[in-house]
Parts: sequence; structure tokens; C-alpha cells
Amino acid sequence: MQLNFYKYQGTGNDFVILDNRDGSISLNTQQVKFLCDRRFGIGADGLMLLNKLDGYDFEMAYYNADGRESSMCGNGGRCLTRFAFDRGIHKANYLFRAVDGDHQAELGENGWIRLKMQDVSDVKEYHGDLLLDTGSPHYVKNVHHVMDLDVFKAGREIRYSKDFEAEGINVNFVENDDKKIIVRTYERGVEDETFSCGTGATASALISAHNDKGFNQVEVQTLGGHLAVEFDKTGEHSFENIWLCGPATFVFKGEIEI
Repeated sequence: MQLNFYKYQGTGNDFVILDNRDGSISLNTQQVKFLCDRRFGIGADGLMLLNKLDGYDFEMAYYNADGRESSMCGNGGRCLTRFAFDRGIHKANYLFRAVDGDHQAELGENGWIRLKMQDVSDVKEYHGDLLLDTGSPHYVKNVHHVMDLDVFKAGREIRYSKDFEAEGINVNFVENDDKKIIVRTYERGVEDETFSCGTGATASALISAHNDKGFNQVEVQTLGGHLAVEFDKTGEHSFENIWLCGPATFVFKGEIEI
């Protein structure tokens, strides 16, 4: 089978995208894993299908680099919105369906995409750190000198610890310098540090709110670039109207035989 593919990235989090609005593409786990392989395939942190769905502008199907269908990907959602626009779905405001439910997306200025995330109402403490789900499950740990940290080693130890080994968890290490937060993330499914994780940046921003109540905007620096998270804090552990804001960029396109 010959596939026409498109490569997009959002702050260094990169994706293979396939236009499947005609429903002709069906991939197994090994095929997805091959396409995402950086040595033998195209290379990406994940793969997405742009599907057609009645009542929505499109449906998002997301697969991790290990080939398995995954939970929500924030950077992926922004990139798929940009791809939908580039493929002729021209709108200022989008409504699409992902694995965790409905999402809105908006075209912003300077190539940025604003993506509305699900409300969060449950934050748990875990041995001095925090656990929350922003469409994907996240472990958030505040640290000093995050750029000196061995994120692969430290993240892998937490992800494969007895409480998280079975289902997996994304592990975020966060440094707060008052003007912004710096976030580095070990992602399950990729099983390595990625240059950026949208749901991880969102989780880290929520627990770094400047205001105890009301509107917050948190600037987020990742290895791959700059994001911003806007939200309303409605309680000690409740957040609504959450928007992940950042770039989404076309890289290249091509054909591949699988």
C-alpha cells in the first residue's frame, strides 16, 4: 500500500499525518510503529489520521510511536487543525472529536493555534508531587535546575514504577522562574523525552497558576519552543476554559510504501 503522508511539528513534537477522510486507510500496530521509526521509517513522536465524522469538522485519531492508539495529544490536536486548514477545511473556528471528547480550535496570530482542552477537576497528591489528567495522565514534579536533569532516567524510573507500570504515565519536570515555567517531559508510548508535550505543558501550567481564582495565563518554555496556557481557576483543584496555545508547522510531505 502506498501512502501520501505529511509531516507537521508543534514546538518540536513531530507527527506523521494521513488524510483519511475517504476511510481507505487502515493501519496495524506494526505499520504505525514503522512509519514513526526514525531510522527505518519517516520518523515521528506519533501518527494521526484526519477522519471524517458527521456533525464535526473532522475526527482526530492519534497513535503513539509504539504503534498503539493513545490518549489525547495537545500538540497533535493543534497540528491536525493546521493540516485540516491546509487540506481545504477553511474555518476560523473548528469543532473536532478526539478520543477524550469534543475540542474547539481557533486560528490565532503568527501561525499559532488555540486548542480548547477538557476541564480538569481532580488533582491528586502523590509523595509530594501531583497527578492530573488533561486528556492524558500526567505526573508533575517541581524541581530546581531542570535543564541539568537526566529526564530520560528520572522519568523512566517513575513511569515504570509499580504504581504506574501497567497503564503508563507521562512525567513532567517543572521549574518556575516567576515569568514562565520550564517543562521537560518523558512521554509514555514514545518512551523517551520529547521536545514538547502539549497535555504535559497544560498539566504543568495548571498547577503553576499565578492567581488563586479567576483567569490565568502561564507561559511555558519547552525544549522545542514556547507555548502558553490560558485558563480559569475555579477552585483549589478545578480548572475550566483551558486553552493550549502555540505554533503548528508544516515540515514536508512525501510518499511511502508499506
